[in-house]
This record gives sequence, structure tokens and C-alpha cells, in this order.
Amino acid sequence: MSVRRWLLLFAMLTAVCAPAQVIEFESGGLKYQTLTRRGITIMYAHLPTRLRQWAIIQLAASNGSPLECAILPDTLEYRRKDGTVLRADTANAVVKSLIERAGRNDVVRVVSAYELGLYGMQRFKSTNGYEQRRQSALAEVSSAKLKAAAAASAIAFVPAKLKPGESTDGAVFFPTAGKPLGAGRLVMKAAGEIFEFDAETAGP
Repeated sequence: MSVRRWLLLFAMLTAVCAPAQVIEFESGGLKYQTLTRRGITIMYAHLPTRLRQWAIIQLAASNGSPLECAILPDTLEYRRKDGTVLRADTANAVVKSLIERAGRNDVVRVVSAYELGLYGMQRFKSTNGYEQRRQSALAEVSSAKLKAAAAASAIAFVPAKLKPGESTDGAVFFPTAGKPLGAGRLVMKAAGEIFEFDAETAGP
């Protein structure tokens, strides 16, 4: 069974059970947490690398509900135990910085780490995520330099409207001045629900 089908099945099963519980599992060398509410499944893992001022997580969403659902990364925040709250930078800001300031080695390292986690999930197939964005971006540019920038920028999680049965994924960048996120709680809003994940040993 593919991960996408598993997520949809998990969503249907948990829809009749209360309360919804966070499930933890490992895949591709990463530790994931997943939670389903009202048919929407959100899962995430911390990537074992940082890029300059950011700590990075891999985020995936699947719509197992009968309705279209907007997945907006700007609703995501990380609440540290010391009381500080970090909000993810927008995809546009991240892409601009990747293209203008990040060195080639930085970009290659982050893209490689993201792909290692994504492709390590051998049974996961996103219908509207990084791989689709990467192929689309590479098809629109010609120079090697622009292709590298396009591939890097494609990993950023962008706002998405998921139809029933669709899924997406991407990297979310939290500005941490180059430090780990540390222990805390990841919080996201979707489909009128709040998704919360405890992260006691979060990040590299």
C-alpha cells in the first residue's frame, strides 16, 4: 500500500475515533509525526541539516476529506519551551535568499537532505509537491545556474489547495540565526482545525 493510500485510510479510520492522536514513525532515516483531523492528515520531520539562518522541517499534507482544503504554511509556528514563537519565512523570501545569497554548496546540501528524506519514503507519492514543482521549474529554464536555483527553490513549501485525494509536500524554513529549533511544539491550522505536535528533541 502506498503512503498516500495509507494516509487516506488512516484519515478515514481516525475520523470515527476520538480523540485524534499523534502517531510517530521512522522512514528514510527521519522521525515523523502525523496527525489527522476531519480527514486532513499533516505529517512532518526535522531535516538533519540547516541552511545559514534557517532550521528546516519537511512537511506533508494529504486530503482524505470530501472537500477541497487550503494548506497554508503561513499558519505554521514553532512554540519553544522558553516562550518564544517562531513563524516560518514565506516561500518567496526563502527562494529569493537561496538565489541571491546561498552558496552552491549550501543549496546542494539542503536539496540533497530534502530529497534523501522524501525519496527515502519509498511508498510516498505526492500529487502536487516538490518533485512536480522541480520538474516544472527545470522545464522553464535553460542555463545551468538557473536550473540549480530552480531546483533549490522548488523545495520550499508553498500554499496549496488540495482536492479530495490530493497531497503535497515541501520544506518549511524557520529563522533561527543558524541555531537548532530545540524542544517545543509545532502548531498549524488547516480545515478549521489546529494540528499540534510535541517536539521534545527536535532538530539537529
